[in-house]
Amino acid sequence: MNWLLPRFVLAALAVVAGVFFGHWVGRLLHLPFLSEALSAAIAVVALVIVDAVRGHRLLQWLRGPQLDAAPRDAGIWGELGYRVERAVRERDKVIASERLQLEQFLSAIDASPNGVLMLDAQDHIHWCNRVAADHFSLDPVRDLRQRVTNLLRSPAFVSFLHTESYETPLLLSNVRGFGTLSVVVKRYGDGMKLVLSQDITERERSDAMRRDFVANVSHEIRTPLTVLAGFIETMLSLPLTVAERTRVLTLMGQQTDRMQGLVSDLLTLAQLEGSPRPTADRWLGLDALLARINSDAVALSGGRHQLKVQLDTQVELAGVESELLSAAANLVNNAVRYTPAGGEIDVSWRELGDGSGELCVSDTGLGIAREHLPRLTERFYRVDGSRSRETGGTGLGLSIVKHVMHRHGGELQIESEPGKGSKFRLALPAIRVRHVGEPALGVEAANAPR
Repeated sequence: MNWLLPRFVLAALAVVAGVFFGHWVGRLLHLPFLSEALSAAIAVVALVIVDAVRGHRLLQWLRGPQLDAAPRDAGIWGELGYRVERAVRERDKVIASERLQLEQFLSAIDASPNGVLMLDAQDHIHWCNRVAADHFSLDPVRDLRQRVTNLLRSPAFVSFLHTESYETPLLLSNVRGFGTLSVVVKRYGDGMKLVLSQDITERERSDAMRRDFVANVSHEIRTPLTVLAGFIETMLSLPLTVAERTRVLTLMGQQTDRMQGLVSDLLTLAQLEGSPRPTADRWLGLDALLARINSDAVALSGGRHQLKVQLDTQVELAGVESELLSAAANLVNNAVRYTPAGGEIDVSWRELGDGSGELCVSDTGLGIAREHLPRLTERFYRVDGSRSRETGGTGLGLSIVKHVMHRHGGELQIESEPGKGSKFRLALPAIRVRHVGEPALGVEAANAPR
């Protein structure tokens, strides 16, 4: 109420000024009643003019952007301006806080790995994040307020968007370069829709690989079991000579070995996938490993190939000996199996400038077409299935090699060309390579006794 006193003072001053002015005019004109009326009118007019000026200034401030301070007049107009200004500032703070929260919320949605598309009641794009823009080839700025069905003309999507029930997600294949999208629509607000999209290409691929894996395992095991069952039935139902019995038993043994090899490889893969990465403090000699590989390759080749194995590398590798031996042996055995008689097989070690190294297995076999190279490490993938079975392969060897290298921080690199042979490299990082007698480095050096 601090505006009330100035208000009374202003009114009193206006009355006094009006009385003096009216008294002077009344004496001048010899009209005493006119002086009284004129005094009251002057006082009222003075108050109205002052209030009008102050009210106009406040209204001008309210019509503007309210960036500067409100008029600081005395009396009720000053108090009113202060109150209005404070309310405006509080409103601006609330709006700024809500805008910041909205921006943070939209930023969080924008960072989501899933696509988010907001549509109004007429299916116009209200907002979308970057992932949804990538999924549907939209521009997050340019395409706002555009009808989504005009931009995305997939009949399946348009039909799904206009359906009444969204309980089952829509699967879209080959949408603007993507393999498979899973699209879910949720209603919210007043007829608005929330379109959620997820790229499930890898999941679909993994599911397909798992189905193929189960089918391949069933097929690979069923084949030798069928052969064994047939031989057993033959031995039980037919009188066989000693030679025939020996031949049947030999074939049964081969099928049993094939099935045991398959089961062994499956168990190896399961163990590799479920085991922690080996530490880099257990060292093994590469020369001893290559000597064992050379002995097995000579026995498998039977003199049909020209084998050249580098046996004097003076290098040690950090890792699990059985796994590294399995990886290298798989590559050498494959080279022996798939290289025609008279071909050359070379196994060598090469050190790189950054301290890393690679074990290279090259052959002069038939080679592999470029389109098959990315899939060679898939389980049971064969370039020529019949030829692979004839050579005794299970289709899991390169998959085992890939897993061994990943566990040791390395990489399997493949180069091949039809008619020019193949080259497989086991690339190992510098932390797992050292020369014989070289002092320990890194973590191993920190843990070494002093």
